[in-house]
Amino acid sequence: MQPTSDDVLSAARVLDGIAHRTPVLTSRSLDEQLGCRVHLKAENLQRIGAFKFRGAFHALSRLPHDDAVVAFSSGNHAQAVALAARLQGRAAAIVMPSDAPAMKADATRGYGAEVIPYDRRGEDRVAIAERIARERGAHVIPPFDHPDIIAGQGTAALELLQDAGPLDLLFVPVGGGGLLSGSLLATRLLAPQCRVIGVEPEAGDDVRQSLAAGHPVSIAVPDTLADGAQTTRVGDTTFPIIRERAEAIITVPDDALVAEMRLLAERLKTVVEPTGCLGLAGLRAWAREHDVTGLRVGAILSGGNVDLQRFAHLIAASDSPAQG
Repeated sequence: MQPTSDDVLSAARVLDGIAHRTPVLTSRSLDEQLGCRVHLKAENLQRIGAFKFRGAFHALSRLPHDDAVVAFSSGNHAQAVALAARLQGRAAAIVMPSDAPAMKADATRGYGAEVIPYDRRGEDRVAIAERIARERGAHVIPPFDHPDIIAGQGTAALELLQDAGPLDLLFVPVGGGGLLSGSLLATRLLAPQCRVIGVEPEAGDDVRQSLAAGHPVSIAVPDTLADGAQTTRVGDTTFPIIRERAEAIITVPDDALVAEMRLLAERLKTVVEPTGCLGLAGLRAWAREHDVTGLRVGAILSGGNVDLQRFAHLIAASDSPAQG
């Protein structure tokens, strides 16, 4: 079943008063650097530190009361399902890669979920989750390829458009495509003229390859700092929405993500993880190749779950985009 723009509106009603209505950040210095008016949706300030809470809570709210859930995730979806399950009084088990950031695994356990590790380069996380769900009579909650997840994620862009007004361009991080496809549904409703660009890490361009091939293709686990976008295949539900409505899919290198992490910390006093910087890095890359003068532009800062020692190490050796 394909989600619709009306489903995003319905999800917004479910999430009202539960998900944070995160702020839209602006910066005069950033506007001057890029030559446009930039509006950043700060989902790094969302519950569990990422937009994933929106989709997880909405999807779980659609299940029978008290039914258990199983999810698979590298971190943010794991925490989102764990917290949503706790808020709804459900048991949750999360299949996480053994090399997931320790703070994300610890936070998932802290929300009350059972963490089940696996080797992301040698084991099939979907097969593991489905086996556990069968054994426990639980529901599998995928991280992106589900209509209720997509509708929930779309509420981030919906709020951005409601608070900032119509945009000319919107840059959205892309892993499996849940946030991007949800954003496309939201813009269809509130800003149909807005061109939406998805941004992938350079090492993990499965969506761009899929669009070129005309069907979803699989890639090896990408070697990128953007651990939230280390997906190997776009979703079967997300892909048709992206193919139909996305203006483009572009990629950015890891060093561009670190540069934006530094800029956001220095200029906007906010901590964003590498994956969360994909949208802003994509905007900067786009502005080098296209005239964005005077346009109203949005980017979603998708998350802020990064170990602070790692954060400090990464930005210490980097230049901000204004300097580099």
